[in-house]
Amino acid sequence: MALSTAALLGLIQGIAELFPLSSLGILVILPHVTHLAVPTTGSRYLPFLVALHLGTGLALFLYFIGDWYRLIRGLILWLRGRRTPEGRLLWMVLVASIPAGIVGLALKKPLSHLFGDATWAAVFLVVNGFIMLWGDRLGRRRAKPRDIRDLNAGQAFRIGLFQILALIPGLSRSGSTMTGALGFGLSYRDAARFSFLMATPIILAAALVEVPKLHGGTHGLMGPAVVGGLVAAVAAWLSTRFLMRYFEHHRLRVFAVISMILGVGSLVLVGLHI
Repeated sequence: MALSTAALLGLIQGIAELFPLSSLGILVILPHVTHLAVPTTGSRYLPFLVALHLGTGLALFLYFIGDWYRLIRGLILWLRGRRTPEGRLLWMVLVASIPAGIVGLALKKPLSHLFGDATWAAVFLVVNGFIMLWGDRLGRRRAKPRDIRDLNAGQAFRIGLFQILALIPGLSRSGSTMTGALGFGLSYRDAARFSFLMATPIILAAALVEVPKLHGGTHGLMGPAVVGGLVAAVAAWLSTRFLMRYFEHHRLRVFAVISMILGVGSLVLVGLHI
């Protein structure tokens, strides 16, 4: 894979992972409708995609490093018997990360086959739009948003169930988890914040499993993965900064429509290339 191609894929990953448009879906579709020379079979492409996600995860961690410091400090105080809102929130983030972690490990092999199927990725981009429209509807139901620190373990776990959807190319991690968070009364900004916080552990955990597979063997993707991951990190940091401001006053509807248009357009393009 050319380094310029890796950089392009990293740019798309860094933007689409956080803008609720499913970076996985777009990165699965793109090689099928363009002349980009990338290995689209799941066993080769998945570790590369996870490396791009690692760049995104590191960018999220750095953007929220102040939050993580307070959360980890709060957890340490919690373990020492001093209950703090920050320590409690970190417990909720960890609880929310459990469902996707378990399902990702249990269904790793069957899910990997979807990373070469552009048609299904395009279909799920359309479904992704409907999920976000549902999220908007949930978000309008509450006149006064719930404080993010008032989430309990059951609610956090159920929001985490929405993150399972992101294991399917075409379904957005941020769009799905924000929909779940809006359903429990969080504001759009707090829903985005919780979504980005809970994405960080699961992305880093997936990277620990998949990224070592890039070293040696027949993959030959370590260099491109490093370049793509660095570009993804920069794009993700800028995307996060924009979105945290955007969701102070805006909803998911625009992204829902864009996702549907991308899905329908991709179905047409994939059909023309079959």
